[in-house]
Amino acid sequence: MIVVAGEALIDLVPQGGAADDGGDLPALAPRLGGGPFNTAVAVGRLGSPVAFCSRVSRDAFGEALLGGLARAGVDVSYVQRGDEPTTLAVASIAADGSAGYSFYVEGTADRLFSVPDRLPPGTRAVSFGTCSLVLEPGASAYEELMRSASAQGVFTALDPNIRAGLIPDPDAYRARFKNWLPSTGLLKLSEEDAQWLGGTPQEWLASGPAAVVITRGGDGLTVFTRGGARYDVPGERIDVVDTIGAGDTVNAALLHGLAAWDALPVEAVAGLAEDAWHRLLRFAARAAAVTCSRAGAEPPYASELPPL
Repeated sequence: MIVVAGEALIDLVPQGGAADDGGDLPALAPRLGGGPFNTAVAVGRLGSPVAFCSRVSRDAFGEALLGGLARAGVDVSYVQRGDEPTTLAVASIAADGSAGYSFYVEGTADRLFSVPDRLPPGTRAVSFGTCSLVLEPGASAYEELMRSASAQGVFTALDPNIRAGLIPDPDAYRARFKNWLPSTGLLKLSEEDAQWLGGTPQEWLASGPAAVVITRGGDGLTVFTRGGARYDVPGERIDVVDTIGAGDTVNAALLHGLAAWDALPVEAVAGLAEDAWHRLLRFAARAAAVTCSRAGAEPPYASELPPL
């Protein structure tokens, strides 16, 4: 079982492009989203057993989010519920398909997450990231879960997925990020995230992770390993509709592949051979390309990808 811990929210995505010179605003379409939500859906579509660990509103958006998870085969029995509203993220899409976000997070349900009494039986990995590690008091609860899972020998994955507009004190967040690394088995982040955080893959590896995977947009993926190796794969050439959910799909593909190979212990990830890394990164690159080829965070099903 792969557990994905973090927020589920509603993306409001513009339809028909940006506002025109006359001041007319584009229509906004609600889409199910949030980095951890997208990751859980992607893992489920790829066929790995997966559970979602979060706190979701009882409002109509919250019901829709749970429905989306269930349709992907995600176990939602560990989702906490609250009467507070669902977090909203308003997306803006640039000409190259990249997305920017502004958030409505005050008093929302997901940030009141509390540490569960236990993880689902058979949990082999827990994935963390995005807004859930920023917004208090939930951020401290997710951090506690990360540390306790790691201490119990459960593999942990971290995707910071930086949303700078939500981080009032960047230096404090960067210090906190460094404190997560001893409890992290796999660190995945974008080039932009890496630049914002500062430091190098080698520095991060020295603090704990078995591997660091960096996404480079259309240029592909790179992994740095604890043993000092670096492996690169190119990106898939496709017509990009938008990049929403692409990084979350990479995260899911990595976890799915490692689980399929029974390689989730930290020592197994640290010992993966060059050929295995190339196969895994190519699989993740293809999965992300499928997501980018359609609007919103719509990760692929296993049937749409070549076998690992």
